[in-house]
Amino acid sequence: SSGINAEYGVSKPLINGGDGVGEHPTQALLDVFTIREEIGTVNGITVTMVGDLKHGRTVHSLARLLTLYNVKLQYVSPPELVMPEEVTSYVAEKGIKQEVFTDLLAAMPATDVLYVTRIQKERFPSPEAYEKDSYLLTPETLIKAKPGMIVMHPLPRVNEISVEIDADPRAAYFRQAENGVYIRMALLAMLLGKC
Repeated sequence: SSGINAEYGVSKPLINGGDGVGEHPTQALLDVFTIREEIGTVNGITVTMVGDLKHGRTVHSLARLLTLYNVKLQYVSPPELVMPEEVTSYVAEKGIKQEVFTDLLAAMPATDVLYVTRIQKERFPSPEAYEKDSYLLTPETLIKAKPGMIVMHPLPRVNEISVEIDADPRAAYFRQAENGVYIRMALLAMLLGKC
């Protein structure tokens, strides 16, 4: 935001609400708030990000923000949709341990926060390639999950999380969306000098 302010000579505060496939800082703020509300801490946990990590601006911002904490990051994606090198390099420079998977079930046992993003069909050359590399979270997938693990998603979802998961107490994505209202209200209040 400060770069935009300087570039265009804007003297008023600016909130970066996201920029295509780059970053989404307000989402990262509400994600960390949700983790703290749900788990009680952000330190000492393993956060597993699954889906389109290459184009997912929410995971780019969240990975960067999580470097302020003592966490381990796991990435689960098809080979063509891995987390960008600029993000993984930044995370590594901050001393955060990272591990890459293509199999969601292999990453599940260590996971405290499962952050699911959607994989868009248009990212693949054919419907068959999309079906082969899609990840679907179902009640069966959660069998290997920790009882206190939470499932997050920036929404909207398409079909990456079965609606059967909605009733599971570990499904935090609707509470996460609600937290987005409060975090953005707080940001606006700060900018307007109401805090």
